Amino acid sequence: MDIRSRPVLYYRWVVFLLAAGYCLYQMLFGAGSGPGGPFRYLTIWALFLSFYAASRMLALSEGRITRRHEVSATCAAVLNVMVVFLYWRLYLTDPALVNNGGPIVWWLEYYLHGLGPALQIIDALFIGAVFRRVWRAVLPLMGIIAAYVLWAEFFVQRFNNRPMGSVTSGLPYPFLNNMELSERAMFYAVNAGTALGLLVVFAVLGAALYRVMGARGVA
Repeated sequence: MDIRSRPVLYYRWVVFLLAAGYCLYQMLFGAGSGPGGPFRYLTIWALFLSFYAASRMLALSEGRITRRHEVSATCAAVLNVMVVFLYWRLYLTDPALVNNGGPIVWWLEYYLHGLGPALQIIDALFIGAVFRRVWRAVLPLMGIIAAYVLWAEFFVQRFNNRPMGSVTSGLPYPFLNNMELSERAMFYAVNAGTALGLLVVFAVLGAALYRVMGARGVA
C-alpha cells in the first residue's frame, strides 16, 4: 500500500488528531485527583503510546522521516488489545471492578477502549504492515509492562488511599486491591504472557495478510 497516497494521509491525520485530542483532554481534565493523575491507568499509557505511534506513522507518510517505527506501532497494538480485553471483560462482569461502580463517559470510554485502539491496529496491520519482525518488540514490550507494574505497586499504591479493597488500597484498579501480593504477581505474569501470545498472533496474522497482499501486488 502506498503510505503517501491521499487516503492514507487523510486516515493518519484523523488517527493522529483524535489521539492528540484525547491526550490533551487527559492532561487537562483526566482523573488527576490523586498522585500520578491519569497516568495511574494502563489505558492512558496505551493512549499516549498510540499517540506517539500515530505521530510517527503520519511523519512517515509525509516524508519527514524514513524510520518505520515498527516496534513502537507493534507495542502500541499489543498494549491496546490488552487494555480493551481486560477492560471489557471486567466491566461486563461487574463495572465496579474497573470504575468503582461510577458512571462512564461514553464518548471517552468508547474511544479509549474501542475506537482508538481499532484505528491504531488497522493502521499497523493493513497500512504500516509493521508485524513482519515482531520479535524485535519483545524486550520493549516487556519493559513497558514491567515499568507499569513497578509504577503501580511502588508509587501509585504508596501515595494513594483510594480505591480501597479488602487487602490493600491505592492500586489504580479496584479489583487489584482485593488481591494479595502473590495473587497480583501471578496476575501480572499471566498478562505479560498474554502480551507475548498476542505478539505471536499478530505475527501470524501479518504473515498471512502480507503474503496475500504481496501476491496481489499491493504490498
